[in-house]
Amino acid sequence: MKKFMDENFLLNNKVAVELYHNYAKNMPIYDYHCHLNPEEIRNNKRYRNITEVWLGGDHYKWRAMRSNGIEEKYITGDASDYEKFTAWAKTLSQCVGNPLYHWTHLELQRYFGIYDTLNEVTAEDIWNRCNELLNQEDFTAKELIKRSNVKVVCTTDDPLDNLEHHIQLKEDKGFDVKVLPTFRPDKAINVEREEFLKWFEGLVSITNMDIVDYNTYLRALDSRIDYFHNVGCRLSDHALDKVFYAEAKLEEVEAVFKKLLAKESLASEELYKFKTYTLKHLAKKYSKYGWVMQLHIGALRNNSTKMYKILGPDTGFDSINDETVAIPLSRFLDGLDKEDNLPKTILYCLNPNDNYILGTMIGNFQGGGIPGKIQFGSGWWFNDQKEGMISQMNALANLGLLARFVGMLTDSRSFLSYPRHEYFRRILCNLIGQWVEAGEFPYDLDFLGSIIENICYRNAVNYFDIQLEN
Repeated sequence: MKKFMDENFLLNNKVAVELYHNYAKNMPIYDYHCHLNPEEIRNNKRYRNITEVWLGGDHYKWRAMRSNGIEEKYITGDASDYEKFTAWAKTLSQCVGNPLYHWTHLELQRYFGIYDTLNEVTAEDIWNRCNELLNQEDFTAKELIKRSNVKVVCTTDDPLDNLEHHIQLKEDKGFDVKVLPTFRPDKAINVEREEFLKWFEGLVSITNMDIVDYNTYLRALDSRIDYFHNVGCRLSDHALDKVFYAEAKLEEVEAVFKKLLAKESLASEELYKFKTYTLKHLAKKYSKYGWVMQLHIGALRNNSTKMYKILGPDTGFDSINDETVAIPLSRFLDGLDKEDNLPKTILYCLNPNDNYILGTMIGNFQGGGIPGKIQFGSGWWFNDQKEGMISQMNALANLGLLARFVGMLTDSRSFLSYPRHEYFRRILCNLIGQWVEAGEFPYDLDFLGSIIENICYRNAVNYFDIQLEN
């Protein structure tokens, strides 16, 4: 029996051990998609206790706590931070087979040097030990990033953001980590949602433009892309919960936009025409600037109306959707590709049933002399665990080039989430090690090591148009 989460955790063969410790372990982290708060980085925030840095905003943990019968008071409510922490400790002991069990203990080990297991009995001692360390100089937001060997952080930002924190961080010569924005225009496309008109007023204000028709609307969005690009943005991101595609002429979309501003209801076909035309326009702009476009496909959000009214979005009430993906996605990518306007693109699916759809889709649109131009993104959200990661990498290896994969990202709001890269790297090394041990791939350690290092870091460096030197 192996020791619990020792130095060879998840490494179940000799080759895996060699690959991880000699090649993967010390590679830097290129975190090209996350939800960290740039203001907290800019202000080098210090956290008052482990609950604030660990449980605040972490809907993975919140879902598990609800499943364990924990009252909402101890999750998002007004209970004390210590009570919330002990409620999490009580829940964690029930997380057999859940990746939260591994993530939690990796974070305790790597940041706090705590190798005890967290449960109701050990909770008070671990609470005290963590908080004592959090009061030290090297447990601020910036120091946690630096200690994690991170070179690039790409946050997720609305087009209306003035990016003041990114600008200030760019001028901070004492912090050598690139913190760059990502253009996330979901509110510009999801015009059927009730918050659109208020967001639209914000777009008018920040661009200082008189947006009276669809043409000026697109020019306003273009101006925000220009602004983001000048601040250092090189990626966009879209929550494409439902993949849509409907051909339309400009005058048709102009008519839809007029109805939108007049607060008239839109038919589904009108809405899809507006979304398709707008997303294609943005994608062409990304292509012009050499950006990478990310499409996150297949979330079914805010399922609990009751809890959405109480807590709002992103609080742990989302799940996997099963909408049709292949045909509309193919038509969208093809529409851009045939005009030579398809940017480098990363496709993520939340439904693992779509792994082979995306794994084959990316092969349709490669080219331009760019290795892995169209990427099948890392196991995302509910697939961000051992089985999900292995399934995604197996599909990519079977159908494309795993060696060109740009690898892992945190997709997290927590500054303690970087051990998830270690978790991924161990799984990657073990998977390739299994193939070598089974005689399915040659045992050439230097060559295998270069593949591992590329997936962990170098492929991302080469894929994204970001200069690492300050």
